[in-house]
Amino acid sequence: MGEIIIWIIIIALFIASFIGILFPIIPSVLVLWIGFFLYHFVIDADELAVYFWIAMTVFTLILIVADIIANSYFVKKFGGSKWGERGAAIAVIVGSFVTPPFGIIIVPFIAVVIIELLQQRTVKEAVRASIGSLIGFLSGTAAKIVIQLIMIIWFFFVVIF
Repeated sequence: MGEIIIWIIIIALFIASFIGILFPIIPSVLVLWIGFFLYHFVIDADELAVYFWIAMTVFTLILIVADIIANSYFVKKFGGSKWGERGAAIAVIVGSFVTPPFGIIIVPFIAVVIIELLQQRTVKEAVRASIGSLIGFLSGTAAKIVIQLIMIIWFFFVVIF
């Protein structure tokens, strides 16, 4: 009975990790790791070998770096400033509380336009930077979904087989 409850918690944590993609206040990767640790320390300490932990660490680093690089790359590619890039990152968090999940798209878009206009950019340049921010966010989100799926599938593969 106790093991079933732990499994329910682990699965709920994995689901919460995807909710964290829409609500950045939930630390997706940390939630995944809590699920891994629960399994390791409560159910079976021998099942998850060193190679699993190394792979999960690498995937975690890729998740963090991919998100930062995607956002930075597209904001720069579309002519955005460092302030626009920073503003977009903060606005994603704020936007997760404003009409979620649409706020994480709308609020950063508006924020970047305003920030770029305050830096004497034209409306066209400001909107273009906002589009870059949006593309960066969406590509980073897609990368997170894929990498988190790989991590979870790998976990279940190791545990089941």
